[in-house]
Parts: sequence; structure tokens; C-alpha cells
Amino acid sequence: MKRVLLLTTIVCLAAAGDACTNFIVGKKASTDGSVICSYNADSYGAYMPLYHYPAAKHQKGDKRQVYEWDTNKYLGEIDEALETYNVVGNINEWQVTIGETTYGGREEMVDSTGIIDYGSLIYITLQRAKSAREAIQIMTDLVEQYGYYSEGETFTICDPNEAWILEMQGCGPDRQVSKERTVWVAVRIPDEAICAHANQSRIGVFDQKDKQNVLYSKNVIKYARKRGWFTGKDEEFSWKNTYAFPDFSGRRICDARAWSFFNRHKKGMDRYLPWVLGLDKEAEDMPLWVVPDQKVSVEDVMNDMRNHFEGTAMEIDSTDIGGGIWQMPYRPTPLYYKVDGKKYFNERPVSTQQTAFSFVSQMRSWLPREVGGCFWFGNDDANMIAYVPVYCSMTRRPECFNAPGADDVTFSDKSAFWVCNWVSNMVYPRYSALFPDLQQVRDSLQHAYLTQQPQIEAKVKGMASGEMRQYLNDYSIQQAQQMLARWKQLAIFLIVRHNDMARKPVDENGQFKRSKYGLGATVERPGYPQPFARRLVKEAGERYTAPE
Repeated sequence: MKRVLLLTTIVCLAAAGDACTNFIVGKKASTDGSVICSYNADSYGAYMPLYHYPAAKHQKGDKRQVYEWDTNKYLGEIDEALETYNVVGNINEWQVTIGETTYGGREEMVDSTGIIDYGSLIYITLQRAKSAREAIQIMTDLVEQYGYYSEGETFTICDPNEAWILEMQGCGPDRQVSKERTVWVAVRIPDEAICAHANQSRIGVFDQKDKQNVLYSKNVIKYARKRGWFTGKDEEFSWKNTYAFPDFSGRRICDARAWSFFNRHKKGMDRYLPWVLGLDKEAEDMPLWVVPDQKVSVEDVMNDMRNHFEGTAMEIDSTDIGGGIWQMPYRPTPLYYKVDGKKYFNERPVSTQQTAFSFVSQMRSWLPREVGGCFWFGNDDANMIAYVPVYCSMTRRPECFNAPGADDVTFSDKSAFWVCNWVSNMVYPRYSALFPDLQQVRDSLQHAYLTQQPQIEAKVKGMASGEMRQYLNDYSIQQAQQMLARWKQLAIFLIVRHNDMARKPVDENGQFKRSKYGLGATVERPGYPQPFARRLVKEAGERYTAPE
């Protein structure tokens, strides 16, 4: 079988800016019985608000115009559904949540004549689906009817009872002649398992006899045979090996993110290090899912989204020259670079500076649906934000997640995107000095939100639906706006405390200590961190040696 990936993962990452991460937790794998999924939208500069689509009734014959999510290019129109549901962020009023990561796949499979791109497919489906299974049916029906415009995609599709991943590709621009529209496969993640994907196709060989937990297009194998990409037995067919073979980039740059999630919750994952390091062509492939050693909480997933490969073979060495003076566990993009004609790469951890928004979605079957879906949302790198609770029944958005006038090139201090980026971009280059202050505020807010959650939800359970929606809407808006106010305070605190590469100490109440002589605040001068000082001395030789 010929295994050629003509549109490599890294081309997809560099050209389209599609560089995302999804984690999934089944309901029996979570601490409270909820289905959990997460998403980092790593957009390389795009300004992204908290999306909202209100519920609506439509007339028969109404049309909906479709614009590509990434570029706003007009693609065409489709029939509108008679009824559409309320959607806030990537969750709808029925607690259905959809995320994605783009993996590219074979270039010749991209359907440039398709009408629905991956982003539009997500939000159109969220407005129409009451369950994950129904969402899969809607998504595959839509692309079969109208054509799929995007590259290969992995979708996370969850509801309060089930978690699925769906992988999809078009069948090229000649679909009008060949009558081939798309190929796809969907696999249900076991309730007791966790799963992850990050821009590399993850479904390999799948059980074609398990009609309850595996769904796929009728042409999924036939199309590959027709194109000469697969010649083995049907039961040997591997989706990813056929349509998106995992090369070095797919493993080291993408699967490594999934591995980092597994590694935090399952012992023995070093077994798959040869796979994710990407150099051993005969390495054992990583499984689609694993059963965690202990159950996973919402807070665990939040922290998983902040990961930099700490404690692993891929940990970013914050003490090398790439980390700068203040040991930054981030590296600039692009992922690949050349020096004197030789190609090098940066590690690609889950937490990255170019994240536009991040969420952790919590779906619970035992609660009224108005309160059962809690969509924890933040604008910016997950490591640099506190996730704010946004309930799936919300019909009004906090101003900070939809600030008027703010966009990709227009700063607004009313925008969480810009205020959070303002703070994080102060922290990045002076990470070891400034991050502890940010972390203290972040964790304090996060702890408060998580602690308040049971009390808030217990209070609304006895309310009528309308009253419950109103209360939750007001509560989420209040928390979001308080977060923004606290982040503005943090920005000012950081510039005052760390002005001119010095540091002003604070007392137990967080107040600056003033000089006993009344000449301003006391100032500490921490100088170089010792690892950097050692490297500087080594590289400079005797140049800066002071006489005794």
C-alpha cells in the first residue's frame, strides 16, 4: 500500500493557522459523571469572541448563506432548518458540544467546489442537533448534499451521555462527475476512557461490525481502493494510514500533545515515546484512547490545557538560550526554522501563545439542561487565563467576550481578548519573574468559580426554566466582567511591581512596602536567574570577570 501524505500536517499548520487541541473525558472516567471536552483554538493572530446564535423559527424555503469561518469568503447557500437552537460558544442549549482540529490529509481530496467548511459545519450543526449522534447524522448529511470545502478534519462531538470523534475528508473537486461527496468515520469513545487529538488524524483500524459505536460512510474503503491508496483486506483498513499517514510532523508536532494528556493520567505511557518522538518508523502506534488510572475532574482538564510537557522527554528547556533570561517555556513560531541551511524545529506543547480562545465544556445528564451544560471559557493561552463559567442556556453575552469595536487590530480595554493578551505579553519574555503573580490571580479566580459552582447550581435547580436562565445569565456575565476588572488590576500591578527589571516586595495583604525613609517603595534587584548567569559566564569567558 502506498503511504503518501501530499498535504502534510505542518503545511496545514503554517498556511491555514489550524493548530488546535481537543481533550475528551467519558462520563465514567470523570470524577462527577459528566462528559468533558476541551479545545484550544490556536489561531495565529485572529480575534475571536464568544460566539452566540439565538434560537429561532424559520419558514419553509428559507435559505442560509454560508461564509468560510477562517476567511469570511462566501461559499454559497443551503436550506435553513425550520427551527434552530440557542448556541453560546461551542455548546448549544441541549448541551451538545463540538470542537475540532485540522489535520490536512491528501491534497487532492480537498473539494474547492464545496459549500460548507469545517467551522460553518460546527455552528450550523450546533443550531440543529439535540444529541451527539444526531449531530453526526446532520454533519454527514450536510456535506453529502452540499460538499465539504475544507481539508481533513477531526471533530469532537459530545453530549451529556456520549463522546465521539468524527474524521472527515472531501472527495476532490470533481464530485459533480464522480458523484463522490465525502468519506468519513466516527468512533464513540468508551465511557470509562479519555481521548485526545491535535491536528493529526487519530482513527486507525476500526471495528466495521460494531454498528452501535462505529459509524462510517459507505464509500470509506471503496473510495480508497478506487484511487489506488488501499489494496488490503477490508478488516485491515486504517483511516489515518490511508488518508492522512502520520509523518514526523504528525507524530512529534501533533500526537505529542495527545500523548501529554494521556501521560498525565495513565502510567506506562513512556511505551509510546518512540512514536511521539517521531524518528522511529517502526515504533508502536499510540492508542486512540486510554483508561485513566484515576478519574479526571474539570479542574484537571483545565490544568491539562496549560501543559508544556513538564517532566517528560519533550519538556521545553527553559534554561537554554531559547528561554531567554527569564526561562520562558514558549518558543516563537513558525515551528520549523533553518540555520545555515539545516532544518530545526520547536516543540509544540498544548499551551501556546497564539491561542485565541480556549474552553472546557462540562455536560451533565442528571441536571436540568439549562444548568447542566457549563462551558468554561477564556480568551488567550490557557496557561494565562482563568476559565469563566458560561452556561449553555445563556442568551446574552458578557461585554468582555464581545466588546464593541474590538477586532484583530483594534485594542479595547473592554475586551477580554485584548486585556488578557496585554497581560500575557508582559509575562512571556520575563516569565520566571512575572508568571508567579499571574498564576496567583489565575488560580484564586479559578478556585472561586469552581467553589461557587455547586452553590449556584443548587440554588437554581428549583427555579422555573425562564427564571433559571435569567439567573445563570446574570451570574455568568457578572463573573466574566469581574474577571476582566481583576485582569486590568493585574496588568497595572505587574508594571508597577516589576518596573525596570527590578521588583517591589509586597506585604501579606498584597500592598507594596514603602521605604522607611519615605523615598518611595522598597526595591529588590533579583538580577539573573542562576542557570542563565552560569551560561552567560561560560559563553563570555573572562570578559566580565571582576577583580577580587
